[in-house]
Amino acid sequence: MSALAPSALVAVVGAGTMGAGIAQIAARAGHDVLIFDAKPGAAEKGRSGILAALSKQVAKGRLSEQQYAEMATRLRVASVFAALKDAALVVEAVVEDLEVKKGLFRELEGIVGDDAILATNTSALSVTAICAGLKRPGRVAGLHFFNPVPLMALVEVVAGLASECGTLETLFDTATAWGKMPVHAKSTPGFIVNRVARPFYAEGLRLLEEGAADVPTIDAIMREAGGFRMGPFELMDLIGHDVNFAVTSSTFQAYFNDPRYRPAHTQQDLVAAGWLGRKSGRGFYDYADGAVHPEPNTRAVCRAPRRVEVSGPLGPAESLVPALVQAGIEVERRNSDGEGRILMEGATLALTDGRTATARVAAGGPDDLVLFDLALDYAKASRIALAPADQAAPGAADAAASLFQALGKAVSVVDDAPGLIVMRTLAMLANEAAEASLQGVATPSDIDRAMMLGVNYPAGPLAWADLVGTTRILRVLQALQDVYGDDRYRASSLLRRCVAGGRSVCCHVRQ
Repeated sequence: MSALAPSALVAVVGAGTMGAGIAQIAARAGHDVLIFDAKPGAAEKGRSGILAALSKQVAKGRLSEQQYAEMATRLRVASVFAALKDAALVVEAVVEDLEVKKGLFRELEGIVGDDAILATNTSALSVTAICAGLKRPGRVAGLHFFNPVPLMALVEVVAGLASECGTLETLFDTATAWGKMPVHAKSTPGFIVNRVARPFYAEGLRLLEEGAADVPTIDAIMREAGGFRMGPFELMDLIGHDVNFAVTSSTFQAYFNDPRYRPAHTQQDLVAAGWLGRKSGRGFYDYADGAVHPEPNTRAVCRAPRRVEVSGPLGPAESLVPALVQAGIEVERRNSDGEGRILMEGATLALTDGRTATARVAAGGPDDLVLFDLALDYAKASRIALAPADQAAPGAADAAASLFQALGKAVSVVDDAPGLIVMRTLAMLANEAAEASLQGVATPSDIDRAMMLGVNYPAGPLAWADLVGTTRILRVLQALQDVYGDDRYRASSLLRRCVAGGRSVCCHVRQ
């Protein structure tokens, strides 16, 4: 193992939220830590903030008085830049400005020893560009922590074009020694998390703009059916629309206006209005004192069916069959080579395949067709989204809703949008993850790990896609591209290759 010894001096440049968090975990791991900030008084303020946070841990019994005293001794403020000369590792956590960071590293190079490692905590800028022009760019790499640093496990160890293997190995092992769970990534726009997460926000915004459902309903479906801790609008409000829109815009520009990363006018308008989310008091939701949180659209409870017929395999929704039996509904099973359907009085239900219900009826499907959305786990999901075809009778939605209500689930009837809510979002997340893997940004396992640790996804998008079936995911993407005629939905060639070869996308190994 090549982790820095606890006796090695660590320096942190930038005493803001991220810099202070990095200094805290380094000190907790046993390092003497120097904190430097060019703004007068900022380093002292950063150290005081760390000690205040540690005092709360002592009060809660998570840290002993002795540990607190030792960490307080190890945390020191550097009054001049030259004081960092003996550092074995310098982590930069200053403003996200390429020229500022380049200038800082040029200055550092003339101060620290030849064996020192220099790391940038940038979340979006090119590591390759940051270290361009340095005499020894090989000792520079990204060490991207997530906020709040003391609590978030993920660290992206980012390789620039010139980063040396020894530098990356030491940073990876040091992050592990600090109690983090690092992953390797290549320096490409957004690295892993900020790139792969783009569709989570983008599809929610597009569904909203098309009137598929309102904000609280989409959020509720993503939480209660998709298993995500927060829906896309709740999460954007938490992150801040200025930050989220800036990351989307910079990723879009960095990929030469690839439509996969196209920003949304709705979010641009929020930024222009100053409705930045929680920090401004208003975003998609109102955070003023006494403001009422809007409820999702939920269908009134209807009388449960007595009997249904299941024709063909239901794929990822197969667990619905024993659940229906357990709920006291008579289920007749009929073998069929066609798509799986649940037939009941007043409606025929089918899992979305990316096409709209209306298009499926026009292609020869039953005219009482109602599509239901994907769920992470149908047994645990507390809400399901349904979309009736335009040709269906008015009572079809209620009939279909009664089936899921009999299983104890809330039902949201949404507009007949292609791919519905959860299935569409998963397909796009998995597609982006597959493309990142194809381009060598990270391994499939590291991509899934990063998304679960960095943004608390309920499952890695690639592993989840394998469970749903990569053939089904590809079919959804193709249907979306057919409907919109938009290259945003083009399927990754890796996904196509895995489907053609009958292989799991998680098992893709570059030869």
